[in-house]
Amino acid sequence: MDPITLIVTALAAGAASAMQDDAKAAVKTAFERLRHLVKKRFASPQNGEFMLEKHAAAPDIWRAPLQQELEQSGAGSDPELVDAAQALMKLLDPGGTGAGKYVVTVSNSSGVQIGDHNSQVNHFGSMTAGRDNYQANRDITVYRTDT
Repeated sequence: MDPITLIVTALAAGAASAMQDDAKAAVKTAFERLRHLVKKRFASPQNGEFMLEKHAAAPDIWRAPLQQELEQSGAGSDPELVDAAQALMKLLDPGGTGAGKYVVTVSNSSGVQIGDHNSQVNHFGSMTAGRDNYQANRDITVYRTDT
């Protein structure tokens, strides 16, 4: 799982869990630590608080804007932030953590895919004309829409 996806996943899972009355103090503490570290990455603290609250209430709708904000802020390269997300997921999903689901290591790679339920098509070599050709000099996210 890439660092940004891990952070956003941990925020969504933590929000859902921490809101329950029977949530353990350790989960609530880990969630608040993660939120605090994420808020520090936002250029505007008010915008960060707003976006985190909206994401907690509707994670499917606010996932993409939150990911974009975190990517632009360089949050994925913050080891303290990634560690906080991993620590929260360890509390919330010990089985997945033990299986290595939330381990992040990618370097000097092409055609990498991380996460669950993905699909990917790679064409290495020269580009040909067509609707499925993408070229970028930075990271991109491509969303598929079925028509």
